Amino acid sequence: MEEKTQSAYQEELNRLEQTNKGIDEQLARLRSIPVYFGTDANEQVLESQREHMRRNLSKAVIEPYFGRLDFQESGIQQPIPLYIGKTGVHEENTGDLLVIDWRAPVASLFYSFTGGLSGASYDSPDGLIEGLVYLKRNLVIREKILQRVVDTYDRENSTLAAHDEFLLYRLGENKDNKLRDIVSTIQAEQDRIIRSARNTALMIQGVAGSGKTTVALHRLAFLLYQYRDQIHAEKMVILAPNRMFLDYISGVLPELGVGNIQQSTFTDWALDLLEQDVKLVDASKSLTTWFATGPKRPVIDEFTPGRYKGSIAFMQDLDEWLVRFEASYIPTSDFQPWEGLLLPLQTIRAWFFVENKHYSLAKRRERVVARIKRWLEMELERVWETSRRKELKKSSAQRLRTFLKSWPEYTSFSLYQMLYQTAAKPGTLSLQLLRPIPEPIVEATIKLFKRKEVQLEDLAPLLFIHIRLHGIRSAAIFDHVVIDEAQDFSPFQVAILNQYTRNNSFTILGDLSQGIHAYQGIWSWDELLTLFPDEQTGYFELERSYRSTFEIIQFANGVLSRGVSTDLLAVPVFRSGDKVRVLQTTETDRLPLLVKTLNRIREGSSSTIAIIGRTEKHAEELDQALQQAGFACNLITAKQREYKGGISVLPVYLAKGLEFDAVILMDVDTDHYSRDMLDAKLLYVGCTRSLHELWLIYQNELSPLIDTQDPEIVTTQFPLS
Repeated sequence: MEEKTQSAYQEELNRLEQTNKGIDEQLARLRSIPVYFGTDANEQVLESQREHMRRNLSKAVIEPYFGRLDFQESGIQQPIPLYIGKTGVHEENTGDLLVIDWRAPVASLFYSFTGGLSGASYDSPDGLIEGLVYLKRNLVIREKILQRVVDTYDRENSTLAAHDEFLLYRLGENKDNKLRDIVSTIQAEQDRIIRSARNTALMIQGVAGSGKTTVALHRLAFLLYQYRDQIHAEKMVILAPNRMFLDYISGVLPELGVGNIQQSTFTDWALDLLEQDVKLVDASKSLTTWFATGPKRPVIDEFTPGRYKGSIAFMQDLDEWLVRFEASYIPTSDFQPWEGLLLPLQTIRAWFFVENKHYSLAKRRERVVARIKRWLEMELERVWETSRRKELKKSSAQRLRTFLKSWPEYTSFSLYQMLYQTAAKPGTLSLQLLRPIPEPIVEATIKLFKRKEVQLEDLAPLLFIHIRLHGIRSAAIFDHVVIDEAQDFSPFQVAILNQYTRNNSFTILGDLSQGIHAYQGIWSWDELLTLFPDEQTGYFELERSYRSTFEIIQFANGVLSRGVSTDLLAVPVFRSGDKVRVLQTTETDRLPLLVKTLNRIREGSSSTIAIIGRTEKHAEELDQALQQAGFACNLITAKQREYKGGISVLPVYLAKGLEFDAVILMDVDTDHYSRDMLDAKLLYVGCTRSLHELWLIYQNELSPLIDTQDPEIVTTQFPLS
């Protein structure tokens, strides 16, 4: 067996040398051609193609491929070795493929084939291609150097497929301050999602560490490859929970050779469309309220402002209100510019409701006002006496201004204000909502309006009104939308996004078990699935967790199960590591123990470490103490725009979406983590951030979400042994 391994390594070494030589020669020739800066259209196209090849070959020369699949197509006498890489490379003289792009149809075999002696097949533009797989080999190449050769399937010894040594090797690597691509380790269930049809609203329920985000990013790269003539990168968008998360994932798409995809948060996108007409309340204030510990935390139900304003029921109420507003949105009298001349209200109504009915409200008003002005100009031209015409022109202009005061222009915000002002005055029946807005919500919203401020949950209704007033510009429509951490989005937000998206083309991903923003987000995927036609939806569950060790996942599952009734538990990939450490301390020894624990972790191989507190205030106190102890820490707050790696200090509710080599969870006691659903989800989020090491420190009484008899933990007391 060792002899065969050596032979395989030498074979791949020879192939790599040959491939590198071919890429180097192509790259040298392309770089020798002067860059064209002229205005000739044909030469510009050729230069664009050359620059695209230069970029691709520059990436390929470092790591040309990561996999090999020997496939014998039916009707062909022998298997052909296919090398799979991040970008396709052709042999310059013959045009033969040296490396196959991972997104190509035949490359799907590399991901979908999991072993066995039966046949394999893939869909190609020419139809279904069937055949046999003889070898599946993973390769690690770094800076042109072959570092590792692992056969995950060999037809002569098919049992190799049962244990994926290569996957465990890659999962055991440490993390830096950026999310990495997984193109070399995409699993079969992930590949099915990535290659799903374009015009589909995909919902992905994935447990912590199942690769949801990376799958979505790889899906974008695949769609751009597969539908290159139909969709464009600049017409795609990734909507993430915050700017720091966008920074964290920023390296994946460039690594896959994809650029120009928009990246934003729902808040920034909405405020941009609204042209900053309103100001958003400081998010940290509401976070402090919702994530308070103990009895101070508000009750969450259907009348919680975020849930109420984010519901489809409220959207329907608002739609019905706007229909009635539109019916009344016109002056109620004729326009009389001077004695003896009249523009009947009936004519104005016909211009507004009939001739211009296909335009948005603001555009209809604009066109009708312009029509009135033209009518007035024509009537003035009929007056032949110059002095009389001058006199009438002045007086009619004044009368028109007075007339138009009864027909004001509205912004989205001023119209939204009218909705709540109407709701606060029961006497204005003609514009009352059929289902009244709860009084506390009305009062709180009007109070904010006085400062021209709104909450996050007001942005979707404001955009709904904006569309009614101004329509949707074609330039603002997306070809595809990715919504990450979608459990924190409201149905109203997704419904608005769908109006800005062609053909229901979405990748929507999240984890209900991490739904810590239940005061505004969904409680069930059905809340989003019902927004799309049944034939254009797809639902996937990713239950395998690739992030954390077996011990950490099993421990986190126990935490979740004790506080949440769920069957959405993670199935760990069997990568064993240290047991979870649970350390009891006192108020006096709390910070010395944290320092000692941190030093212990730094003695190992962990490069990214998180110290996670219960609230932002706790995180600030911990950061101050560690800075005084000489540690260079990065405090993560709700306003953070960059994830810097190293030692991070943060509140647990900002940890979602991130991952670290090691995690220390502070104050895991009954006061900070009760047996409450939200506390269980928060503690679950904190635990599942860790790849390799998880430490929990508590005083007094340990959280009831943790069982000290759990076989995955080790308990000890200060001083740390």
